[in-house]
Amino acid sequence: MKRILLTFVALAAAATAQAQTKWVAGKHYTNIPPQRTQVAPGKVEVMEVFSYGCPACNQFRPAMQQIAAGLPKNAQIVYLPASWNAAENWPMFQRMYLTAVSLGVADKTHEAMYDAIWTTGELGVVEQNTRRLKTKLPTIEDAAKFYQRTAGVKPQDFVNASKSFAVDLKIKQAEAQIKAMQIGSTPTLVVAGKYRVNNDAFKTIDEIIELVNFLVAKEAAAAPKPAAAKPAATSPATAKP
Repeated sequence: MKRILLTFVALAAAATAQAQTKWVAGKHYTNIPPQRTQVAPGKVEVMEVFSYGCPACNQFRPAMQQIAAGLPKNAQIVYLPASWNAAENWPMFQRMYLTAVSLGVADKTHEAMYDAIWTTGELGVVEQNTRRLKTKLPTIEDAAKFYQRTAGVKPQDFVNASKSFAVDLKIKQAEAQIKAMQIGSTPTLVVAGKYRVNNDAFKTIDEIIELVNFLVAKEAAAAPKPAAAKPAATSPATAKP
C-alpha cells in the first residue's frame, strides 16, 4: 500500500510539473497587479471582461459555456463590462449591466441580453439588413423595457437605479480595474485577479479551458490553509474522573 501511495504522489507531482512547463507566464498568460475579487473565500474567480456590444464576445459565448462547464467546484465565473467603444453603445451597455447587478437580475438575463442585441435586434446596435451602425442607438429606457420583460423589473425602477450613486461607483470601479489589469481587447479572461489569459497564444478552446483550470489549481494550491480549530478546554466541573 505504501508503495502504491508513493507512486500516486510521484505521478501527481509529474503531472503538475508537466503543466507548469506547458503553460508559461508571459506567453500563455500574464501576471498582473493583484485585484480584489468578487467571490467568496475559498473560491477562485474566473472573470470575463466583456461588452454586450462586442461581436467577438457574442461569438465567444459557446466557449464561455464550455469554460464554465469545465471549471472545478471551487471556481466561479464573474463578468466585468468594458465601455471604451462609444460608437457601438458600450457605455450604455456597461451601465445597464451594472444596474442589473445592483438589482440582482444580471445572471438571470445575461444570455437573453446577447440575444436581444445580436439575434432579435430588440436592442441591436446595427441594422439587420445592412449591418451598418444604427443612427439611433438603444437607450437605458429601452433596456429597462427588456428587463421588465425578462426579469419583471419595473421600467422606472430600473431607470432610477441606473442613475444612482451606487451604479456610478460601480462604473468607476470597473473602469479603474480594467485599466489596472491592462485589458486591451474583449473578451479577455482573468483568473484570481492575478493572471490575464493571452488569447493570441491559443488555437483551440480546449487549450484555453486547460490553461484556466491550471491557473485555478495554481491559485488554490497557493491559498493559505485555514488553521486547525483548537479543542475546547474542559472545565473542571465537567471533567471525567
